[in-house]
Amino acid sequence: MIILDNVSKHYEVRGGGRKTVLRNVNAVIRPGDAVGILGRNGTGKSTLVRMLAGVEHPSSGRIERRMSVSWPLAHGIGLQAALTGADNARFIARIYDHDLDEVLQQVESFAELGSYMHMPVRTYSAGMMGRLLLGLSFAVNFDCYLIDEITAAGDARFVARAQEMLSAKTRGRTLVLVSHVPEHLKIYCRTAAVLSHGSLTFFEDIDEAVATYKAL
Repeated sequence: MIILDNVSKHYEVRGGGRKTVLRNVNAVIRPGDAVGILGRNGTGKSTLVRMLAGVEHPSSGRIERRMSVSWPLAHGIGLQAALTGADNARFIARIYDHDLDEVLQQVESFAELGSYMHMPVRTYSAGMMGRLLLGLSFAVNFDCYLIDEITAAGDARFVARAQEMLSAKTRGRTLVLVSHVPEHLKIYCRTAAVLSHGSLTFFEDIDEAVATYKAL
């Protein structure tokens, strides 16, 4: 499980001010949970995902992870821009002690990047980067998958494949899906939370969470 114990996060801003993203948040994400987190742009959803992954640390409080957690699936986090897609796949395989050829084959098959797989990631479009990130994540098994606004990378056929693969990979595992699109939560999640003004409010009913989000 993942435990958030009185977690707060803030950033210093120019002029001596402070922006608070999370304020004294307490939560438990249990094995098998599928939690969607809704929030307007700029509320700190991506910051929350990075903290769940351990990429960023809270300003106060603690986050305890008792399961393996994926890197945040968003915006090229974790990719080395100077390396090719294939080299990034090999790098990930070494870190997680997976077979290099097997990981590379899975990523190539899923991402469908063709010759770009052997070109530097800095030459990729945002959609291509999203395909590579999804392929890399699906090639490694985690107890908990963190998804941040990336499930719609590519054309309709690829989106359908990604949705099918995501459902298969997270079956019986834990999922935290951060989005500002309520429809995504209804596809993948069973419960939801709304992030607003530093507070994270959980709902057992996704429709109730969506209604709260739309009223913000």
